[in-house]
Amino acid sequence: MSTILTETDAGALGAAKVVDARGAACPGPLLEAKKAMAAIAVGDVLELWSSDPQTRRDVEAWSAKVGHGFLGVAAAAGYDRVFVRRGK
Repeated sequence: MSTILTETDAGALGAAKVVDARGAACPGPLLEAKKAMAAIAVGDVLELWSSDPQTRRDVEAWSAKVGHGFLGVAAAAGYDRVFVRRGK
């Protein structure tokens, strides 16, 4: 189950890159996250905005599979903010 982050927790993560995938259906947000991950340094945080409720589960499973750190999800107005730390 995804970790739910407060707005304060989410802000403290200091995302190196924010990807806005709102409005894209599965697997669009996950593909955007994969592409954006290559643009940040190991140890940096990616913040993905998605209105697709499946995204949080997809990104969490993908992160575990490839070695990134899934940090959690913060709810925003009509979308989720999903946080992942680049692991490799």
